[in-house]
Amino acid sequence: MTRLLEPNIAGHGALKRGTLALGCLEDRPLPATGLTPEVVEAIHRAVKARGWKGKAEHRLQLSVADDAVTVTLHGLGKAADLDCGRLCHWLDAVAEHCTASCTPELLVVPPSHGLLKSPHRAAALLRWLGLTSYVFDEFRQAPPSPLRRLRLLPPEGMAKTFRGVRKTAAAVARGVALARDLANTPPNRATPAWMASRARSLARRVGAKARVLGPKELRRLDMGALLAVGQGSANTPRLVRLELGTRGPVIALVGKGVTFDTGGISIKPSAAMDEMKYDKAGACTVLGAVQAIAELGLRVRLRAYLPLAENMPGGRAYRPGDIVRMRGGKTVEVLNTDAEGRLVLADAISLAVEEKPDALLEFSTLTGATVVALGHHGAAIYTPDDRLAHELLGAADESGERLWRMPLWREFGDEMKGRHADLRNVAGRWGGANTAASFLAEFMGDCESWAHVDIAGTAWVPAEQGSAFGATGYGVATTVTWLLDRLGAG
Repeated sequence: MTRLLEPNIAGHGALKRGTLALGCLEDRPLPATGLTPEVVEAIHRAVKARGWKGKAEHRLQLSVADDAVTVTLHGLGKAADLDCGRLCHWLDAVAEHCTASCTPELLVVPPSHGLLKSPHRAAALLRWLGLTSYVFDEFRQAPPSPLRRLRLLPPEGMAKTFRGVRKTAAAVARGVALARDLANTPPNRATPAWMASRARSLARRVGAKARVLGPKELRRLDMGALLAVGQGSANTPRLVRLELGTRGPVIALVGKGVTFDTGGISIKPSAAMDEMKYDKAGACTVLGAVQAIAELGLRVRLRAYLPLAENMPGGRAYRPGDIVRMRGGKTVEVLNTDAEGRLVLADAISLAVEEKPDALLEFSTLTGATVVALGHHGAAIYTPDDRLAHELLGAADESGERLWRMPLWREFGDEMKGRHADLRNVAGRWGGANTAASFLAEFMGDCESWAHVDIAGTAWVPAEQGSAFGATGYGVATTVTWLLDRLGAG
């Protein structure tokens, strides 16, 4: 697993060698508390000489201490426009600069802003800062990063808040890094069996119970959909169940784990098909969340379910027109083998709801329709439970992950009724994210407090979007923040 640098909370801004990065607001004084007089004087001289105002995306760079220290001022725009997204973008830019300049030490000075008075948002800032040291280099002969130390100088009066959330921020950052590592791992290694072995290793590390079901056990449990999706591959499917904790509410986490998705017989176009290694990102998010929850010792009875399969064409692959019988007895007519995620999830969800969870969260890269609706800027949440929706939307906002609630109208469910079976796995062209969510709703049984989170647009950053491409670990932070708030531990 990637080793992250954990940011320290600095009491002053002395820096002998490295980069000092300041986040500056256009309509607020420059951050100066805790900085050395030499640095403050140099900053004011440069700002005056160049007429720098701190407008969004503007940057000013200067050197001090005989050029041993690089000071970068990053414009964040007006205070009223500052949000978590802009802060995260700022730290991404800082990370790119540190990589390019081979800096050994980074000291970050955020702006004084009410946004950071929230403990969850302070934790988010520390988490992002820690993740600036994330690199997935397992398959590269790359030199190690020269960055050796991360520090953050809190705004005046906020040091206690930042120190109080260091443990949470570090645990969530490590959970995000785990999710990223798993999702970034290529499909020739990350098979269903490999993912199951990683889940077992995690269970051993955190003291959880792990059960891994292979094809024989899946047949005994009548998981016809999971078996069907995986039957075209030489890498046979698995279902992993993890159990952690003996006190507190029963929380079920379900994550889609399609380790590679060709689309099956309904094969995808070849362009960007390599990104289908990320179709397991839901399962990776769940494993990252399990690690963080265990590390923080949250009092929940956690149950995690990972349906793992590789969707391949071949002589044994399932076909359009097939009818499969799901766990619980419902039948589904397969009209498109590229709508496989909802099938494997339905079997896992059926098993999860049999255990009567108090709440169930499911994460999946389920539909391209979600990306059409929300782009890569947010994930879609579907739930019939207004309280759960309010909690998760708030947790996402506090943790810096965007969620948008989408409808579960009756008409979407009607479109998923089958012609020769109880259900079909796709409907018409329009509202595909909504019909997919309504399909999953058919398998929630008596569970009333559930949420489906479609992370298709947020699980990874496409390569054409710059140096931050790759898996994001989206959903780990929201899940942990939600549980902290629900347990009154936030």
